[in-house]
Amino acid sequence: MDETGTTIADQPPDIGRIARHMDVVTVEGTRITGYLHYPEQESIAALQAVFREYGAVGFFRREGSGHVVTYAYLPKPKPARVWVNIVLLIATVGTTLLVGAWQRGGNPFAQPLDLLLGLPFSLGIILILGSHELAHYLVARRLGVDATLPYFLPIPHPFTGTMGAFIKMRSPVPSRSALVRVGIAGPLAGFAVAIPVSAIGLALSRQVAVGDAPLLRLGSPLVFELISRLIHGAPEPGFDVMLHPLAFAGWLGMFVTALNLLPAGQLDGGHIAYGVLGSRYRVFRWFVLGAVVAMGALWPGWLFWALLVIAFGLRHPPPLDDVTALDRQDRLLVAAAILLLALTLTPVPFPGVGL
Repeated sequence: MDETGTTIADQPPDIGRIARHMDVVTVEGTRITGYLHYPEQESIAALQAVFREYGAVGFFRREGSGHVVTYAYLPKPKPARVWVNIVLLIATVGTTLLVGAWQRGGNPFAQPLDLLLGLPFSLGIILILGSHELAHYLVARRLGVDATLPYFLPIPHPFTGTMGAFIKMRSPVPSRSALVRVGIAGPLAGFAVAIPVSAIGLALSRQVAVGDAPLLRLGSPLVFELISRLIHGAPEPGFDVMLHPLAFAGWLGMFVTALNLLPAGQLDGGHIAYGVLGSRYRVFRWFVLGAVVAMGALWPGWLFWALLVIAFGLRHPPPLDDVTALDRQDRLLVAAAILLLALTLTPVPFPGVGL
């Protein structure tokens, strides 16, 4: 603190220190233009250290042949209320237990012990969703992003009992590479759990004659169909596989994986797409939205998801470092995301059902 009572965090960053890592051309308020010294990534790291001393954070992007950095003073986030996460998790366990029990023919309202019939479905879907979100959380924290623990979303929907789960990132993502890594971590982890859940569930499933049992017709993603064929073979004409609730949890986990990988807005695929495209994502997002709307001709539920993406926002906030390109490992992760989307996407997930 100086003799006027001003702390360093109240002052603008020293332009002389910034000029050690960047050829400064203009300074207009919190916006600085110029040319970052090479290697750019090291200059950005050094400048971020300078901004941190002043309680600020810098956002770096290209503009023409040069660079622009804008800095901002971020408010200190409030302490997380972990009890909210716990209550939502308990509520989601309850709603998924009810759904799983109903799938097994139980009625927990008449016979409370029937709730135990819902354990396979509840355990399967909680494991898939939980691993998905915990992977986001762990990777985000490792990369310096202030992220919350998962929030589960319980709903009284008779098919699922949940709308999934999410984490909140309470600080900017440091780079396009971090966007890709945080974005793909959840789908990879959730998919890795959904595979054995689906395989065990399908092993517990049985083939029945169509019409002998009430069947909810489901479209099958490529990988789920492959697992089913390995276990049951191709059903005879007039027969189909009646899914055990654990198998349905695996199917649902793959469906959620595909939804999250749609390259739009704040979805995991949106993070990955921005990591690849940077500012060009602003044009790409409209093609994605158009494709989702077009799929509404196959299944009306896609129109609902298109509206949901719009409601949550098509815009994607830039990372702090919007300059440094993706490396080879990042590009491999992007390829893995594309493959995962192809394996789990079901154009008509619920034939004859709207949403």
